Amino acid sequence: MTKINWKQLIISILFPVILGSISGLISMSFMDYKDLIQPPLAPPGWLFPVVWTILYILMGISFYLILNADSYFKERAYLVYFLQLFVNILWPIFFFVFKWRLFSSIWLLFLIILIIIMILRFYVIDKKAGLLQIPYLLWCCFAFYLNVSIYLLN
Repeated sequence: MTKINWKQLIISILFPVILGSISGLISMSFMDYKDLIQPPLAPPGWLFPVVWTILYILMGISFYLILNADSYFKERAYLVYFLQLFVNILWPIFFFVFKWRLFSSIWLLFLIILIIIMILRFYVIDKKAGLLQIPYLLWCCFAFYLNVSIYLLN
């Protein structure tokens, strides 16, 4: 069993959590979720920060596993990880701040594609790292449904 580098693990977790929090703080005063016509299965607004925090923690743990893996393919995995994180962080700004609902749907589809690529790249390097991203993919697919529905209903 490999010894855990706690400092590296904490930084790996805090990085996406902090970036997600900054994006949320930027978007917070513009959030109109409760004022929008909601599609079936729309969760209450309070659930989103809870789910995203969990997903960012899983993302950080997954990245930590990749950082500590012995693989020639790590650099390619890093690239898609940081790209998907950048795309992820911009989505709430497009959706809530700019109210670009259709564009946000397309942007989210782009994110989903990046997540799939990330899962595949992570899985090749460390199976657990890839599998830890499955909840993130599922949540973003659900978010895509919500985004498109909100666009169509409003």
